Amino acid sequence: MRMPVGELFNPRSIALVGATDKSGWSISTLTNLRTHGFRGPVHLVNPRGGVVHGEQAHRSLSGIPGQVDLAYVMVPTTAVLSVLREGAKLGIRHYVILTAGFGETGPEGAALEVEVVDFARENDLTVLGPNGNGFINAAADVTPYGLPIPSPLLRGPVGVVLQSGALASSVLGFAQARNVGISLLTSMGNESLVTVTDVIDYLVDDPATKAIALFLESVRDPAAFSRAARRALLAGKPIVALKIGRSRLASRTAQAHTGALVGDDNVIDAAFRQLGVVRVRSLEDLIITAGLLAEVGPLPGPRIGVVTPSGGASEIIADRAEDEGLELPAFAPETVARLREIVPAFGTVQNPLDVTGYVLIDRTLLGRALEAVTADPGVDAVMLLSDLPRVAPPDPAPVYATYSASAKRMAEAPMPVVVVSNVLTDVTEFGRDVQRQAGFPYVAGGIEHGMHAIGAAVRWGRAYRAAVSAGGAAPGRAAVNAPAIEAAIEAGTGVWTEHRAAALLASAGIPVVPGELVHDEESAVAAAVGFGYPVVLKAAAEGLGHKSDIGGVRLGLSGARDVERAYREVVAAAAAVPGAGRVGALVQPQRGGGVELLVGVVRDPAWGLTLAVGLGGIWVEALRDTALRVLPVDAAEVRWALGELRGAALLRGARGAEPADLDAVAEVVARVAALAESLGEGLESLEINPLLVRGSHVEALDALVAWRDRPGR
Repeated sequence: MRMPVGELFNPRSIALVGATDKSGWSISTLTNLRTHGFRGPVHLVNPRGGVVHGEQAHRSLSGIPGQVDLAYVMVPTTAVLSVLREGAKLGIRHYVILTAGFGETGPEGAALEVEVVDFARENDLTVLGPNGNGFINAAADVTPYGLPIPSPLLRGPVGVVLQSGALASSVLGFAQARNVGISLLTSMGNESLVTVTDVIDYLVDDPATKAIALFLESVRDPAAFSRAARRALLAGKPIVALKIGRSRLASRTAQAHTGALVGDDNVIDAAFRQLGVVRVRSLEDLIITAGLLAEVGPLPGPRIGVVTPSGGASEIIADRAEDEGLELPAFAPETVARLREIVPAFGTVQNPLDVTGYVLIDRTLLGRALEAVTADPGVDAVMLLSDLPRVAPPDPAPVYATYSASAKRMAEAPMPVVVVSNVLTDVTEFGRDVQRQAGFPYVAGGIEHGMHAIGAAVRWGRAYRAAVSAGGAAPGRAAVNAPAIEAAIEAGTGVWTEHRAAALLASAGIPVVPGELVHDEESAVAAAVGFGYPVVLKAAAEGLGHKSDIGGVRLGLSGARDVERAYREVVAAAAAVPGAGRVGALVQPQRGGGVELLVGVVRDPAWGLTLAVGLGGIWVEALRDTALRVLPVDAAEVRWALGELRGAALLRGARGAEPADLDAVAEVVARVAALAESLGEGLESLEINPLLVRGSHVEALDALVAWRDRPGR
């Protein structure tokens, strides 16, 4: 359930409960409120009364005259609930609980937290924390935050939400060092009531926020997070996330190859990509990327024109562009001709463009070159390598004039211009003043982080345009055979091996290689004759998963004696498996050529059913070349996933091979995903390995379905 937090973040009066001269938290919180613009009354509450922080304190909330909108609670753990009880009677609806010692400490603390949560819900209270530092609503000058806020507090378009209180001040300090202004910074604490998702929803609706930066230790409610992220994407507000805690998830179903390929961090990657959430790997990238996206929004495409005053930097940029999937196309002939009139004769006109160190002599050189490149019809955006000045010269007027002229050119350019500095250094007070007075745009810190931010802006732009084009609708689902699905759900236990799984696939309109289940040699030979040689023979028994691992598969059988011998061998191999029921064999016609894919769906404990598609057959574990998607997906999303594979060239017809009909493949895979969804909560995994693709011919050659353990089954 979404918790509205607008009033929490915008109080008109605040009470600091537990204020004391002995607490650095208390001193910092009052100092922040007094020095960073809060215009409402701040009341101090201490049970002994007297003078605290040089001001008269009240003995309790009841002693405060007038209404209190927000109680900032710093009392001992066991006293927190009594503060909420008193406040609720007085009509105080909103609380920040700085106090630690709750669920993060163990069972006893968790029990206390449950009491707090239950009381808050019963009395319709909004609670941020416990075990958090509070928040900084810079846009509204409301700063009930328990750690020192470095000056100046820069107000700007980036909302920051952190699941780590210890990192909050470092993130704030770095944002200010790089001249990234914040709208809101929130330290979430234990998220007992107010969650990250609640704050995202607030920031999506907040006119002061243009981009959202998240530090996440966990995604506690994937469904709610997905809903909020889709809202942000459709609203044109990028979410940039640093999600920590990478680890591989042990598969619940060892029967399926797919389980070994899907780890929880891989699923989060896939989910974020589908939701348009930009994932980064460092705190520096978190702030720099969010700052850039707040400034430039979605970049229209990956073709980047680069203007620099350094040949070495040009080479670094070229390398990083390739890493980020960005293109540096050759300049158009008319651009080259224009640049040759601008760049010194000893320079080389190409992309990236090095206008040379002559910029120290001709201060207009970089700006004129920029103007030429922004007119090039073959680029989508331009990157300008430029540092803000650090030290004021004796006469700073020419510096202000140069940056003002560049800012004017960028504002009038027909395409976005992204400014990146050479290295990651703090913006000085002089540089900050030049940027402000000249109207110079945001400068991403350092080539490394700047190129990553540009790549992120391109990728987010693609996701944003796709979401707007789709109108925000979730991917459609392929139709399935309802009676067959209902029967499968009713009978769904254990592991369904190939012959049973194949029938289920066929009922959903998924093409499956024909096969005949037999229980004696004579029937096996008759089936082989019916299909025509060569044939394949596979062991068949309930609960039998990887047949090849036990020697239960024979390929290329070309006569009756081969079939009889193969039947005896695979049946003996299956019979030796503990717990095997009635053993038989599955006879199928031999298939060859084409490309073999793996198509699997497994249930992630947090995000639910997850699709993996990649190179299959013997290459599954060897190459681990898969693309993941959280369901639901449609054929268009599957087509996009196929293009992400390292082996995508095989599907396009490498070395003269017949290219695959990718639309046909995507349609079949989308049907597999729809079938998995329709099987309900009882499904653990569904896998086809391999799915043979040969031109427009798509056919499942082997399949397996595993069901979750359910009471009474």
